[in-house]
Amino acid sequence: MQPQTFAEVTVEQYRKPPRRERFLEEMTRVVPWMDLVAAIEPVYPKAEGPGRPPVGIERMLRLHCLQQGFNLSDPAVEEALYDSRAMRQFVGIDLGREPVPDETTIGKFRHLLETHQLGQQLFARIGEYLTTQGLQVSRGTIVDATIISAPSSTKNRTQERDPEMHQTKKGNQWYFGMKAHIGVDSRTKLIHSVAATAANVHDSQVLSDLLHGQETRVGGATRPTVDSVT
Repeated sequence: MQPQTFAEVTVEQYRKPPRRERFLEEMTRVVPWMDLVAAIEPVYPKAEGPGRPPVGIERMLRLHCLQQGFNLSDPAVEEALYDSRAMRQFVGIDLGREPVPDETTIGKFRHLLETHQLGQQLFARIGEYLTTQGLQVSRGTIVDATIISAPSSTKNRTQERDPEMHQTKKGNQWYFGMKAHIGVDSRTKLIHSVAATAANVHDSQVLSDLLHGQETRVGGATRPTVDSVT
């Protein structure tokens, strides 16, 4: 890891390292990066001619670990690196000297690992190393539902209720309307999927629509909330 420039150093007397920063420091310490780099090196592009040389393998591997561990897309991990000093330190990027690899470069590295079936293999090995140190990298989704109440009265122009809405019971109270089902990333708490149904559709019936397919665990919220529309 290269030393920081003055532009990267701040004087923060009372700063307390957050949990994410401490976790990344532990990853730096316990993961045998050189062994993993050696597994990628035979298929990694070599510098040719006077053009710009490829980004170092370890740097791209660390960036890929961030992407997988925090469930970030190519543009999202690029933005996160500009935003997070802890992530830049983990990858070895000093904005005083160089920019963050762009999303195209990030995507090419990810596709390289996928083409040679190295991605899951390397991530599994990293997980094993971290587990032996009492650490864990995992991804999960929390599923939740919100009941959207609609007018149940038939005193309207059509003299009937909305045929796409149905009633459901929550606790001891009945509601008429629809239900918004959401899939939320368990780490970042960001919503990554949404499905809309009638209120009487059980959450389990749309579970497959709420998962992105890469989860290692799935959880559920305790109670759906209730909103209303007019």
